Amino acid sequence: MARKMKTMDGNNAVAHVSYAFTDVAAIYPITPSSVMADETDKYAAAGRKNLFGREVQVTEMQSEGGAAGAVHGSLSAGALTTTYTASQGLLLMIPNMYKMSGELLPGVIHVSARSLAFHALSIFGDHSDVYACRQTGYAMLCSNNPQECMDLGAVAHLAAIKGRVPFLHFFDGFRTSHEIQKIETWDYEDLADMLDWDAVDAFRRRSLNPEHPVLHGSAQNPDIFFQTREACNKFYDAVPGIVEEYMDKVNAKIGTNYKPFNYYGAPDADKVIIAMGSVCDTIEETIDYMNAAGKKWGVVEVHLYRPFSAERLIAAIPDTAKYISVIDRTKEPGSIGEPLYLDVVASLADSKFAGVKMTSGRYGIGSKDTTPAHIIAIYNNMDAADSKKRFTVGIEDDVTHLSLKVSENPNTTPEGTICCKFWGLGSDGTVGANKNSIKIIGDHTDMYAQGYFSYDSKKSGGVTVSHLRFGKSPIKSTYLVNKANFVACHNPSYMDKYDIVEDLVPGGTFLLNCIWSGEELEANLPGKVKKYIADNNIKFYTINAIKIGKEIGLGSRVNTVLQAAFFKLSGVIPIEDAVKFMKDAATKSYSKKGEAIVKMNHDAQRHSHSCQCTAGRQAAHLHLHGHRGRHSAPGLRSL
Repeated sequence: MARKMKTMDGNNAVAHVSYAFTDVAAIYPITPSSVMADETDKYAAAGRKNLFGREVQVTEMQSEGGAAGAVHGSLSAGALTTTYTASQGLLLMIPNMYKMSGELLPGVIHVSARSLAFHALSIFGDHSDVYACRQTGYAMLCSNNPQECMDLGAVAHLAAIKGRVPFLHFFDGFRTSHEIQKIETWDYEDLADMLDWDAVDAFRRRSLNPEHPVLHGSAQNPDIFFQTREACNKFYDAVPGIVEEYMDKVNAKIGTNYKPFNYYGAPDADKVIIAMGSVCDTIEETIDYMNAAGKKWGVVEVHLYRPFSAERLIAAIPDTAKYISVIDRTKEPGSIGEPLYLDVVASLADSKFAGVKMTSGRYGIGSKDTTPAHIIAIYNNMDAADSKKRFTVGIEDDVTHLSLKVSENPNTTPEGTICCKFWGLGSDGTVGANKNSIKIIGDHTDMYAQGYFSYDSKKSGGVTVSHLRFGKSPIKSTYLVNKANFVACHNPSYMDKYDIVEDLVPGGTFLLNCIWSGEELEANLPGKVKKYIADNNIKFYTINAIKIGKEIGLGSRVNTVLQAAFFKLSGVIPIEDAVKFMKDAATKSYSKKGEAIVKMNHDAQRHSHSCQCTAGRQAAHLHLHGHRGRHSAPGLRSL
């Protein structure tokens, strides 16, 4: 079955698929989940119909606790109800989650997993919030990337309706929720075809209604509470099979291979990592690279975390495994191991893998970047003479010395992938322009596209770094760009504050937005920047976007100018096509602000791409100097 390809992030993917199964959405916004609720509200306002032929009723409450209470009440009244949340917001829902699971109400909570506030607040991603819900009775399903958010988001709703156990569907905050990918989208007719309509009807008939009274939520004494608490066992025992059934239905429709536990790697692997979340894609990319060089590595990717099926985990691990490392994206102080590790240890204790050497580690807490170099360090640690049984990666732990040392840092990105990095100032339009660029390439070419945007907590006025990748094959690089073909710095004040050009591969292209002349470049560029440009044969360009912006009336909003310069220099798509698509995107983005604003952006695009990028030559309105390696700018020729 051919599905429509669209460019969107994980939050939009979840909103698209969850809307189909939802009668009521009770919402309260919290970063980074707000986009899901916002898009759901937009769909309803635009008159989109769910599978039941109605617009979703969206109600914003005054807190997450209120939203969870509304979900409970709405489900009790026979309406399929959904909410979206993260972090402390999810914790405020926990009391109601116990009630909804205890009463077997098939709601779904979609969570863009985010760090909880411990010693400090962090708005960034890890799994500490979802791990806090292990005991609530919710089934827990994990997606690793935006495509899985689209596909497994459907499985969460379908399985909840048939199995009567509510689902918590989670994915990594920011890394997946805000990562833009070119993905396949569901047609609602296909979702309707998989839905158990009899189960929907049975759910509605169980609702609280004076015409056919039912008993919910009584108080019980010691004589029966334990017995009735155990009565739910058969429902939870059935959940893994139901999830597997719907994964098989999804696989049959779209040709995927989703399982509660997916294995990837060498069929005779001796070293295996067990993990869940966005890091799995990075592990897959690392495995492809290292196995091609003779290694025998593999990864087991956990999708169904609760109920945890030991038999399915054991079936997923190759019989040849001698070393297993379990990595968790959380820290549980005082525990003898993090949650996933303890589940795996308990599962393997009496199995054929009982004698396998096991290690465990923490990674990615608070969105700390986890790269292929860190994954290689985890594999190398498994059989090292000084192997650490418990470790961390991604940081330098100089207190308890648990960090693994990075000894290899290869470029594992598949050949033909173009990696780009843009340094901007929060609210200067850089992120918005790059999102448009991704959609242009993703929607108008056969290339895959990925975009991730790294902010500091200040957002507006802080540093923003856009990480873009384009290529002919699916992109699994769920980490920041550190080996770039193209780097642009839109704020020249960053040049002596951050290591910007060092991320370029030899022969790469660097674009600097500045008002400096050749002589001023000599005075203002740090010496190490000049040396790196010269030593690595970097093609160096400058553009005075501020001047162009003032000339055509845009002022300091020069994102469109710089977007056009990127297309001109990168050659990702023909510049003639890029100009057409950029104009269409500008018209769509700015039409509400008036024809004059649209015209200004069209003028910016025309001025920015009309130059000749030959060394030392200047085009009218666009002082774009093209220089290569040791002959970069006039003041750098002596390098």
